[in-house]
Amino acid sequence: MRVEDKLRLDRFVTDKGSHLKIISRDICLKCAGKPCTIICCVETYRWEDDRITIRYEGCLECGACRLVCPFGNIDWGYPRGGFGIQYKYG
Repeated sequence: MRVEDKLRLDRFVTDKGSHLKIISRDICLKCAGKPCTIICCVETYRWEDDRITIRYEGCLECGACRLVCPFGNIDWGYPRGGFGIQYKYG
């Protein structure tokens, strides 16, 4: 089963504000590998028009982005209670 098929089984309750924040966009410009854009299987982080964008609505809340950022430039936290992903199985 593909990742996309598995994700369709889950439910996302989106909050008005993001639980993910880039501390300094200038630091992202200096980052050569952009590992946050590679590690996230749901493409929460994207490099568009020479800037990083965050699409937090589909975040799986795994925290991998925070761990791979070589500059510690991601302010990561869980969404507020009742928001975020709701796994159907597992």
